[in-house]
Amino acid sequence: MTYPTSRRSLLKGAAALVLLMTASPALAQVTLTLGHGAAPGNPRSVAAEEFARLVTERTGGNVTVNIAGSEQLGDDVSMLTSLRTGALDFTANSQGASSGLVPELSAIGLPFLFEDAAAAYKVLEGPIGDQLEAKFADLGIEVLDWWDNGLRHTTTAEKPVVTPADLSGQTIRTPADPITVDIFQAFGAATEQIPFGELYIALQQGVVDGQENPLANIASAKLYEVNPFINLTGHKWESTPFLMSVMATAKVSPEELEIIRQAARDAGETQRRLMAETAAALLEEFRANPALTVTEVDRAAFQQASQSVVEKWRAGEIGAFVDEVVAAVNGG
Repeated sequence: MTYPTSRRSLLKGAAALVLLMTASPALAQVTLTLGHGAAPGNPRSVAAEEFARLVTERTGGNVTVNIAGSEQLGDDVSMLTSLRTGALDFTANSQGASSGLVPELSAIGLPFLFEDAAAAYKVLEGPIGDQLEAKFADLGIEVLDWWDNGLRHTTTAEKPVVTPADLSGQTIRTPADPITVDIFQAFGAATEQIPFGELYIALQQGVVDGQENPLANIASAKLYEVNPFINLTGHKWESTPFLMSVMATAKVSPEELEIIRQAARDAGETQRRLMAETAAALLEEFRANPALTVTEVDRAAFQQASQSVVEKWRAGEIGAFVDEVVAAVNGG
């Protein structure tokens, strides 16, 4: 049987085709989610916003990035789990938590390995960084960039710290990072692992006596309010791995993926600059604040106390990689 084609049906068909054609760009739009644990105003938070802005701008609005900061999506470990399952698309995560997936990343956090971020990036932008990125790729994670989490310092509630002996008998909060735990135990402190989002209250209530973080984190989370002794231990430098789920790469076109990669690097430049500027400005502010005490520590004493940590990790499961990192730092 044949059906007569009326002018009305032709018009309806044409209208449907026009509707489909005009709707197709909207169907191509993608919204991705980025999770991180930093407070508003922190360089990590500012860079995440910059990344989202660049992606939206450069894709003409086809790809947008929603940002969930301040551990809205859980702590760093939870966000890494979500990243691997594809429930989360990006995370600007901590080096400590990320080393739970790639143990070799811990080697970047050896005590007193780097004098500053510039020295660290000389290593991460070479063969060492390539090896780490390959190990993340094996887990379905792409390293978009290595952001800066800064040199870490120790804050305390009751007294300043000049030598490791001043930490004896104190409980220091560290992230769930084995090498940081080892460092503070070598200093003579007990350690406790508490999510960053709960740290202020834990310090306020005396659950722990102190903690360690870069100055930017100490300021943005207002930890100095409950830990007025800021001790410039500078015991380690850490990166902020900016990670993307490989599952998320399938949600965008190849051209959009390249835009995302470049936006991550561009936002990373902003983040690194802000970390350096923020650390210098905060140090001046803290020193000028009569309610705070900023202490220069006996750096040699801390280095000597932590040497056992280096030897422990050189003798451990990732010892060969530790040796490679140390050699790279020394120009080998």
